[in-house]
Amino acid sequence: MSDRNWDAEMKKIDRAMESVSDEALFPAKGAASAPQRAAALEAQKTTSTWGVFARLTLSVALGVGMALWPYASRCGFGLAGYLAAVGVLVASGVWSAVWTWRHRAAKAHILSLLLMGWGIVLGAQEVLPRVGYAFPSTAHPAQWSCTP
Repeated sequence: MSDRNWDAEMKKIDRAMESVSDEALFPAKGAASAPQRAAALEAQKTTSTWGVFARLTLSVALGVGMALWPYASRCGFGLAGYLAAVGVLVASGVWSAVWTWRHRAAKAHILSLLLMGWGIVLGAQEVLPRVGYAFPSTAHPAQWSCTP
């Protein structure tokens, strides 16, 4: 073992740290100058949550519309159109999730994530029987095209 007196060494370090202020030891990383704070405050004022909720409303309307899909989607072009609409639903869920995250709208963000999940479930319901992962039914056959 060494001949150093570690208690004495630590006391020297403690005294040196006591003489320095906390701001000098741990400078605030988020401290901005007055013009920077004013610019950030102005940007926050000009950005409203109206746009966030407009995006979310469009996404929710599409999600409800997918539940009430009026066209045949068993096979062929009807299936392709339905899956394209499901892709748009997932993309709109991502779109609204990004904006709700940026604007710290927690409940709206959860709704956006639920919309994304809803789109994934709708897509899986149509795709999985056709790729052999799920059991086909009359509503969701194992074929992509309408010709037998």
